[in-house]
Amino acid sequence: MEFKKLSIIIPVYNEEKTIAALLEKVKNAIIPLEKDIIVVDDGSKDGSAEILKNIDGIRLILHTGNKGKGSAIRTGLNSATGDIIVIQDADLEYDPRDYGKLIKPILENKTAVVYGSRILNKDNKKQSGILFYAGGKLLSFLTNLLYSSNITDEPTCYKVFRADVIRNIGLKCKGFEFCPEVTAKILKKGIKIYEVPISYNPRTIEEGKKINWKDGARAICTLVKYRFKS
Repeated sequence: MEFKKLSIIIPVYNEEKTIAALLEKVKNAIIPLEKDIIVVDDGSKDGSAEILKNIDGIRLILHTGNKGKGSAIRTGLNSATGDIIVIQDADLEYDPRDYGKLIKPILENKTAVVYGSRILNKDNKKQSGILFYAGGKLLSFLTNLLYSSNITDEPTCYKVFRADVIRNIGLKCKGFEFCPEVTAKILKKGIKIYEVPISYNPRTIEEGKKINWKDGARAICTLVKYRFKS
């Protein structure tokens, strides 16, 4: 299978402090494919949307009101033109310089889905906090238990898909439950998730991290729900 373009979907909500720097990193990432950079501003109330309107080289979609990360990703998927699709957070926790290693297994036709694992990179010493770390380990353990998989980092941002695969998943998510829903549905289809180590520079809640324990509880419920629901 021949691949020519990578669609990078970036959901944004109140990220005026980081979005310009992040997009510069995305543009500068060296990969052997054309880039299709789709930014979905999910009703930001700070200056994110105004900053984005003045940045060239992206396709900007504006949500009227905050609909949630999952909704923003689904909007991006509807507009994506790439053969491969990667999800990118709008902060600076994840490094676009990892795109090359993330897409390599797909380019080599080894797999249709790649997750970037923070756990597999032993150089990642920092964490947002013990609860975030423990929550991620719990979600990965539960995923492996429910779906007979063997992944180390289920809630990672860096999820990469062959476009035809992600388009046939039938996503329903609106919020942060995108991660467990797409993971559950991928694994139920019998598609193996290939992991590669990635770098990680975590931020704290004080620095703008938005996910919390309620999202963790929803993630657990989502994993369980889709184990028994089509």
